[in-house]
Amino acid sequence: MTVAIVCTALLGVLLFALGLNVSMARGAGKAGDYPTDPADPFFKRIRAHGNTAEYAPMMAVLILIAGERNPAMWVLWVMGIAVACRYLNAAGILMSPTLAKPHPVRFIGALGTYLSGFALCIAVLLTI
Repeated sequence: MTVAIVCTALLGVLLFALGLNVSMARGAGKAGDYPTDPADPFFKRIRAHGNTAEYAPMMAVLILIAGERNPAMWVLWVMGIAVACRYLNAAGILMSPTLAKPHPVRFIGALGTYLSGFALCIAVLLTI
C-alpha cells in the first residue's frame, strides 16, 4: 500500500503544482483572456494543468484500489510508470514550442498514460 500512497501523493503534487503555476501567471499579470494560440506560454500552462486534472484523479483511484489488494510486483511497477508518464506528459506540454505540433516527451507521456491506465484497470479487475 505504501507504493500506492506515494504514487497518489505524487499525482497530487503534480496537479497542485501545475495549478499554482497557472495562478502565479495570472497573479503576475501574464494572463489576459483565455488564450487560443497553441504557442502561448499561458495556454500551455492551462493545458498542462487541465490535462493532469482530467487523468490524475482516475489514476489515483485505480492506484489506490490496486494498492489495497496486495498487488503483484508488475502492478507496483505500473503504478510508478503511470505517475512518471503523467509527469512526462506535463513536461512535454510545457516544453513544447507549440501544442499544434507533436512533441516526443508529450507523446511518450500520453502513450504511457493510456497503456498504464489500461493496465491498472486490468489489475483492479483481476482482484475481483
